[in-house]
Amino acid sequence: MPLSNGYSINSAPSDEEDSECLIETDAVPPQCCSARLNLAVLMFFGFSVVYGLRVNLSVAMVAMVNTTDPALEKNSHLASYQWDSLTQGWLLGAFFFGYLGTQIPGGYLAGHYGGSIFLGMGVLGTAALTLLTPLAAQLGLYWLFALRALEGFGEGVTFPAMMAMWARWAPPLERSRLMTLSGSGASFGAFVALPLTGYICQTLGWPAVFYLCGGAGCLWAVFWFVLVSDDPRTHRRISKEERDYIINSIGPQGTGHGWSVPVLPMLLSIPLWAIIITQMCSNWAYYTLLTSLPTYMDNILHFDLKSNSFLSALPYLGGWLFSTLSGVVADSLIERRVFSVTVVRKLFTLTGMLLPAAFLVAVSFSGCSHILTVTFLTLSTATGGTSAAGVFINQIDIAPRYAGFLLGITNTFGTIPGVVAPIATGYFTKDHTLAGWRNVFWAAGGINVGGALIYTIFGSGKIQSWAMTEEEREEAERNRSIST
Repeated sequence: MPLSNGYSINSAPSDEEDSECLIETDAVPPQCCSARLNLAVLMFFGFSVVYGLRVNLSVAMVAMVNTTDPALEKNSHLASYQWDSLTQGWLLGAFFFGYLGTQIPGGYLAGHYGGSIFLGMGVLGTAALTLLTPLAAQLGLYWLFALRALEGFGEGVTFPAMMAMWARWAPPLERSRLMTLSGSGASFGAFVALPLTGYICQTLGWPAVFYLCGGAGCLWAVFWFVLVSDDPRTHRRISKEERDYIINSIGPQGTGHGWSVPVLPMLLSIPLWAIIITQMCSNWAYYTLLTSLPTYMDNILHFDLKSNSFLSALPYLGGWLFSTLSGVVADSLIERRVFSVTVVRKLFTLTGMLLPAAFLVAVSFSGCSHILTVTFLTLSTATGGTSAAGVFINQIDIAPRYAGFLLGITNTFGTIPGVVAPIATGYFTKDHTLAGWRNVFWAAGGINVGGALIYTIFGSGKIQSWAMTEEEREEAERNRSIST
């Protein structure tokens, strides 16, 4: 139930602006050392591992197909493969074929049962499969493709499970900072994994990349299953003050959605489709850089593997910092009632898509200038991090208790660029020319602009009528009766 001296931001919406509901600040337990902050930190490291598992092949592939670079002498006794750029694109995209399949069922089940088991098993399963990558590569191209698809299948449940957990754990006025902190582990993981992968390839050989990354995922899973609970009501170490604060501030939306979900109203929801289309557009640029940037650094800028790995990782350091900061700023704007939730989500989405588009276009005019190229790529990914406090957490605004299921839907569509973008990049760059890469960056920038415009027109931060509980509908009826 809502607080007696305040309101749950998830209470039934009235005709007033969507920033009206606030919680008394003296009722808020500190975040430091709290159970909800500990959960965010564990998720942060979990998604760091997740993205390490996802991108390790991007760098290791440079060593797996490189037979002439003397810097790769540690790999000289290892198997090498004659994969052309199109084949590499298919292998990099294979992960997302599996990733598409478990987003929606993972979000649905996490919303019903709770997300901890699905997030934990998703990371653990992907990590265990990663250990088999060298064997699959030896067995043949089709085996490696199938293994990467299976890894995606296991990892597909992780982000919907995260959203389902925050629907029960994140107080509305802390959503942005908690969710961007946990989700920023993805950028941090890419930042750490890309240079570390290059270093491991040079010193230990490329198979060690997959053994170490897989082992890290298994180790994280142990801490996750020991320390995490689905719900503040069942957490063994949470204080009574924090538990009551979380439950009261979230209100009736902080429960599972049961077996029944309003699928037809969801399919007809314009704000939901705005999220879907915008995430697809944003992810095209993100996945293009995530999977293909090491190849660009190698073929066009001719960096050695160690420099390639570090410079490919540098943009994700900026993305991590900007996404974390954006969550703090977004919550502050909402809490101080400077802007409504809707305006805040649109503001951070616009900055997180238009600025990266401009910098991607600038990359296409940088030629072979190392300094300009690295600068613009870093700025593109860094400024893109601000959308973490925009469209990428908007599901929990419009339908909190269905947030995991909605994220499964939006991520399913949002993963399509992860399949198509590497293949399109391989097609554009089959001749290994600067002109081909210019087409890659122009396409990504243009798609970003289109997504930003769509979200600005159709996006919303208000809870939708089909997402309300019976208790909230009754409250809304009472509010309308009083106002009339």
